Amino acid sequence: MEANGLGSQSFPELKNDTFLRAAWGEETDYTPVWCMRQAGRYLPEFRETRATQDFFSTCRSPEACCELTLQPLRRFPLDAAIIFSDILVVPQALGMEVTMVPGKGPSFSEPLREERDLERLRDPAVVASELGYVFQAITLTRQQLAGRVPLIGFAGAPWTLMTYMVEGGSSSTMAQSKRWLYQRPQASHQLLRILTDALVPYLVGQVAAGAQALQLFESHAGHLGPQLFSKFALPYIRDVAKRVKAKLQEAGLAPVPMIIFAKDGHFALEELAQAGYEVVGLDWTVAPKKARERVGKTVTLQGNLDPCALYASEEEIGQMVQKMLDDFGPQRYIANLGHGLYPDMDPEHVGAFVDAVHRHSRLLRQN
Repeated sequence: MEANGLGSQSFPELKNDTFLRAAWGEETDYTPVWCMRQAGRYLPEFRETRATQDFFSTCRSPEACCELTLQPLRRFPLDAAIIFSDILVVPQALGMEVTMVPGKGPSFSEPLREERDLERLRDPAVVASELGYVFQAITLTRQQLAGRVPLIGFAGAPWTLMTYMVEGGSSSTMAQSKRWLYQRPQASHQLLRILTDALVPYLVGQVAAGAQALQLFESHAGHLGPQLFSKFALPYIRDVAKRVKAKLQEAGLAPVPMIIFAKDGHFALEELAQAGYEVVGLDWTVAPKKARERVGKTVTLQGNLDPCALYASEEEIGQMVQKMLDDFGPQRYIANLGHGLYPDMDPEHVGAFVDAVHRHSRLLRQN
């Protein structure tokens, strides 16, 4: 936890705070833009850096994480960096064994099958000390960024982490995890509380190490309907924000904007907008104008171009970006994709997306 001794005064001064200003709801000269999974397999230099190492070994190397985080910023004028890591480092820190199987994704050797399996999990209070390598990666990256753009830290939300721990990997139906919700509601709440108790110090530790914003990924929101979501996902999403903010204040750390991204969680937009986060991330299935009407003026929206739109021509990308920016409006908005970049995307088209956001948003403000 040595990174936690670092105050922000030891970091280079921030030169471009457009992303942070938009997140806080302040006026900006143009619309800031970053991409989920911007440090990723679509970059040849990423594949070179990662070629020699197993995925989680890379996550445990602060130098490798720093390099991968900085790679997209060398290519594109993005307005934020997001630390290279994975949401599954939290279940690992709780004592579960996870490997990344090439071409298949994450695999847990012993998923949670019975209620008594919860006893195998480590005390959530030790999680942050197990994840010192993430804090070191953040501190190193924050130094290396030299104030160019802000650095975002992140974690998976409790329900999304639970699905991996119960399913043992990816699933198209989440039937095992949902079975827990219906058949073992008490055990489900117990697990979700354990995960919340692990996430709070982990996120606070990321800020202490140098993260300037935090994003919570509820990637599997869409597998729940409104009832299950409001019972098993939303209370923990709220709790994370409330407790992280209180702990930052207790620790004498400046507040950071928090982003909630609940993929396919369009049925809970109003609730998410009131869950204690400054920014609500949207996937591409949500119409920007309707989203704005539903959440009101009190939060910033982030999103939401279909990642597959980047397969279109650069000219078409420009037109789609223009429409998106027109629909979201110039303020309280951060441009992004509605999900992460895919591995076969052309870096040139990612560049076209970033440039189109900057160019058109400046024009919008002139008119």
